[in-house]
Amino acid sequence: MAQQFPSDKRALGERDTARHASSGGAPTSAAGLTQTDLISSRDNKWLKKFRAALRGAGPQAGEPVAAEGPKLVEEGVRAGLETEALLVSETGERQLERILRAAGESESGIPRSRIFKTTDKLFEGVAGTETPQGVAALFLAREWSFEDPLRGRADRHGAYRSDAPLVIVMAGVQDPGNVGTIVRSAEAFGASGVVATRGTADPWSPKALRASAGSALRLPLLRGIAGPVLLAQMRMAGVRILAAGAKPDGPPITKDANFDGSMPDMRGPCAIFIGNEGAGVPSEVGHAADEWISIAMSDDVESLNAGVAASVILFEAARQRRGA
Repeated sequence: MAQQFPSDKRALGERDTARHASSGGAPTSAAGLTQTDLISSRDNKWLKKFRAALRGAGPQAGEPVAAEGPKLVEEGVRAGLETEALLVSETGERQLERILRAAGESESGIPRSRIFKTTDKLFEGVAGTETPQGVAALFLAREWSFEDPLRGRADRHGAYRSDAPLVIVMAGVQDPGNVGTIVRSAEAFGASGVVATRGTADPWSPKALRASAGSALRLPLLRGIAGPVLLAQMRMAGVRILAAGAKPDGPPITKDANFDGSMPDMRGPCAIFIGNEGAGVPSEVGHAADEWISIAMSDDVESLNAGVAASVILFEAARQRRGA
């Protein structure tokens, strides 16, 4: 059984908590959860929903994004995502005050009727991490359009970035850790958005989301688009196609060639394609590329992983744009 709170878009505040405690009811926490109002069955519908989301490969259309851990949940709340449900264990309840404070400052808040508590043991049974911290949330996913990664995220005043689009495209990147790293670096170095083409690990999967440290909840992000369709749309939008990797018919890049780190001009509108960890970018990207980006490195190192390579390129793009 889970406690049902009065319908209210805002999270329970200190004043409500004090009033509930003074009414002679059962002892409450900052969230207004009593010690007896626990989800005690592993067959509870909400536990089943959390289990599927926290252990899945990413949400399908219409399904929520699952975030686990107090920091990641707080990031989702601060990003203004609507919370479908918040689940805490007995141990995790101590983290609620900070989360609810963030919810109280957001426009969406957390509906009181969607805050649930369970035992530490049952929480471990739904968690996707080896050492769960007792806090998880299901967020309603944002619906981004193709134009969003080109114009970037709106600031608090509703204004969009005025500089040229810088889009990072993951074309067949299969490791969720690499996907999350790329999304995190994209936000860190000022990319306007991210696209994950069909065949790429889902940036909203639990592992990728953790690796992104919350960036995937904030940055404009498209998932599952077909590569040829994306290339055509980029062409129509006047965005240059840059393929990361060694050009198949070009000379090898070694420490004796361009080891000063020189790269193509990335100050204008461009989309940087990062390919599969083993096979590189798809052939259609290679044929459509306006230019190739290769990172010179020591002869002793065959390649960088996708996450590191994307981060180096994004850093260089940011350096060029700051100089501009």
